[in-house]
Amino acid sequence: MTKLDSEIRPLIVDSGAIPYLAETLYSSTPDSQENAAATLLNISISCKEALVSTRGVLDAISHVLSHHRDTSSPTAVQSSAATLHSLLVVDEYRPIIGSKRDIVYALVDIIKSLNSPSRSIKDALKALFGISLYPLNRSTMIHLGAVAPLFSLVVKDGRIGIVEDSTAVIAQIAGCEESEEAFRKVSGIGVLVDLMDSATGSSMRTKENAVSALLNLVMCGGDKVAADVREKAETATDGLADVAENGSAKGKNKAVTLLTVLFDGFGSNENGLRDQTS
Repeated sequence: MTKLDSEIRPLIVDSGAIPYLAETLYSSTPDSQENAAATLLNISISCKEALVSTRGVLDAISHVLSHHRDTSSPTAVQSSAATLHSLLVVDEYRPIIGSKRDIVYALVDIIKSLNSPSRSIKDALKALFGISLYPLNRSTMIHLGAVAPLFSLVVKDGRIGIVEDSTAVIAQIAGCEESEEAFRKVSGIGVLVDLMDSATGSSMRTKENAVSALLNLVMCGGDKVAADVREKAETATDGLADVAENGSAKGKNKAVTLLTVLFDGFGSNENGLRDQTS
């Protein structure tokens, strides 16, 4: 009913069904768990506040995600991650969900696991992206080990959609002070620069994400990071120019700003850079 009839979702919420649906996420019966997770996902489209304000819902979602390696149904995991993504559209819910370290850790573990289905990885990435849109969540994501598996997906996973979604998250978490050291440990700057090389076959969205990530790194790391980016990006000017000429409006602006930083230096352009990355 919640899938086919949007008008019935509020009626189901008003009937007091949410706590029972949340409780069913702990079920050891796959069908029950899957149906409860799918129903909560459908309800999240129309009744976001009711879900977030109901005690135990986020804990139940965390339970499903945290047991993705063993007892949780993959379909329930995917619906639960998608529910988070749906809720994270609302700005006020990003700090609430991001403060649940067990949820963040579980999402990171999903993208880290070699046995995770592609759909689970994509839904987890979308949820992580929503979490990363709140600046104070980014350091938490780094501390919980998000950087290495994100770059691993970029380097080892050839599926365009996965690489695009991974670099979208990377671009966001690059915008915090902790990103410089974390990215350095995985040679992140080099990976991002390589993505702009036409020889890698990266999509325009991936290239724009790489530009955004480098720009955010420079923003938070200053002259030292700008020098590192400048040194490694000397061979990627064609890729930068491609984004500056053919990217989206936002992508063009960021590429032009990054080109300015690389050739004119960070200090003289710090105010303009701050405007572009805000």
